[in-house]
Amino acid sequence: MDCQLHLSKMKTSLDDTHQAQYYLARDQGDPIYMNDCIGKSIEITFLNEIHCVACGRKTNKSFNQGYCFVCFRTLAECDSCIIKPELCHYYEGTCRMPEWGQAHCLQPHFVYLANTGGVKVGITRLKNTPMRWIDQGATQALPILKVNQRLISGVIEVEFKKYVADRTHWQTMLKKQPDEVDLFYYKGKLLHHEADFLTQIQQKYGAESITFLESQELKIHYPVIEYPTKVKSFNLDKLPTVSGCLMGIKGQYLILDTGVINLRKFGGYFCRFQAK
Repeated sequence: MDCQLHLSKMKTSLDDTHQAQYYLARDQGDPIYMNDCIGKSIEITFLNEIHCVACGRKTNKSFNQGYCFVCFRTLAECDSCIIKPELCHYYEGTCRMPEWGQAHCLQPHFVYLANTGGVKVGITRLKNTPMRWIDQGATQALPILKVNQRLISGVIEVEFKKYVADRTHWQTMLKKQPDEVDLFYYKGKLLHHEADFLTQIQQKYGAESITFLESQELKIHYPVIEYPTKVKSFNLDKLPTVSGCLMGIKGQYLILDTGVINLRKFGGYFCRFQAK
């Protein structure tokens, strides 16, 4: 395999054994099935060009994982409420792109628990499962609530993080296969402690705003030959060529025997990709 492409977040899916499958898009032609590259030597060389993942214009610097400055400042998907959904301002009439907000924010969301090397709470649109959990390197995931809009999911997440973290510690996630945790225990604990809070949410937004779920836990396996004992992260802005034997993939990270690289971080970077 020897081609030129713009880096992007890898597309993911689960096979019948719940192992994560990874695909790296090419500018032309079929995507690269990255699972087939594990155990092979790969090399990624930054060719000193960055193009915005939204508008395609050439940019000297990438913002928010692949956007030019203009798109970063104007697109709804780059607004601060995407990182902090509890700050959603659609109903204030100040959404950057109201149609985008209707399609993405005024849609049902899950509030979930996951094991990414520790228990965390998170939110995602229904259509983004299980991809969201794969992107985070979760080995277990359990949806606990369904809400009817993003704002409510963000408000609940902020409240729940009093008891469990809301962030993935990426270095911990990459170092090993974590021990299993009892997500149902944490679910029960959260719903018990926050029963009054959830009732208040329903009183404010309507009884149908929250649905309590009786979901099954999803377990996810990753194509990893060997985890690193020490995590060294590559930065294409400082080291334009990254090479080594691909030992595995987890989250959006390629795990090489020489270090790790988060492909999502370098969205829009024009690179040469080689695998042999």
